[in-house]
Amino acid sequence: MIWWPTEVPTLHYGLITLRKPEERDIVPLYEGVQDPIIPKFTRIPANYQMTNAEHYVRERSPNGFTMRTELQLALEYDGKFAGALSFHTLNLEEAKAEIGYWLTADVRGKGIATQATKLLTEYGFETIGFHRIEALVVESNKPSLKVLSNAGYQQEGVLRDKSFQDDGTRENMIMFAAIRTDWEA
Repeated sequence: MIWWPTEVPTLHYGLITLRKPEERDIVPLYEGVQDPIIPKFTRIPANYQMTNAEHYVRERSPNGFTMRTELQLALEYDGKFAGALSFHTLNLEEAKAEIGYWLTADVRGKGIATQATKLLTEYGFETIGFHRIEALVVESNKPSLKVLSNAGYQQEGVLRDKSFQDDGTRENMIMFAAIRTDWEA
């Protein structure tokens, strides 16, 4: 059974904090997604503007939470904005969600994404009550493939030519999933 929280949670693990996006995140959010890696490997557009960051913090994140369509969280590492994680593409009747994340360039390669993914996944299973959490990763995004494997997700398959790239090419996506009963084992 799904239990949707009454407020956006704040989750901690060591120097990692996942929390509600706030006004103070708008500028670092905008600056972080200017990295060309972000639009290449996420659904964030390459032409992301400051107004997009304002909309994300002020409207999309709170409205998605209220409407139970997504749970958006800002990632802090050692007190500094370092990216975002989310549960999106929710199907509450089937108790499943998709997890997504991105990190600022200065904190990549330190295991932060893996720990943050574990933290949010645990919350999704133990508190919200999801049965299945999926992740889709562009095949060339080797660091993200490693994050999911290290976080306990299992690779389930390849979705051929699923991702349309800005240069007009298509790329395979890899489907990963974590199942609550496997996670608990």
